[in-house]
Amino acid sequence: MGTLMKNDQSLFPTIPSFFDDMLTRDWFNWPLSQRTNNWSVPAVNVKETNDAFELEVAAPGMDKQDFKVELDNNLLVVSAQKENKYEEQAGNGHFARREFNYQSFTRTFSLPERLVKGDEISAKYQDGILYISVPKTEEAKVKPAKQIEIH
Repeated sequence: MGTLMKNDQSLFPTIPSFFDDMLTRDWFNWPLSQRTNNWSVPAVNVKETNDAFELEVAAPGMDKQDFKVELDNNLLVVSAQKENKYEEQAGNGHFARREFNYQSFTRTFSLPERLVKGDEISAKYQDGILYISVPKTEEAKVKPAKQIEIH
């Protein structure tokens, strides 16, 4: 599970940002037929802007309807499931060859309470990448430096 907050032991907390805990990543590769790509848990790029956290989930070969993006309390859960089938039939209607496989993954990110707008999270799938935008609250946005007048 990734988290949105960096762990900082200083007196001043850092700006919230995503990071992915590599120890919890599932590295199991799914056995697939020759007609599909080898597949494992997809990589996720996380980018922080002043207004939002932007996730890019690399998942080529999937379709938009294969994904599920859920917000469960402060957990953002990104999952997908796809079924592939391939059949060859002999002239008599019996199967000469039949192959099928299933691909699935789940990635979970912990969102800090009160720092993101959960009801405004959006997602789109385009060119093999699932884009997820997690807008920040005003409290989480970086404020520009303020000049203090000296009297």
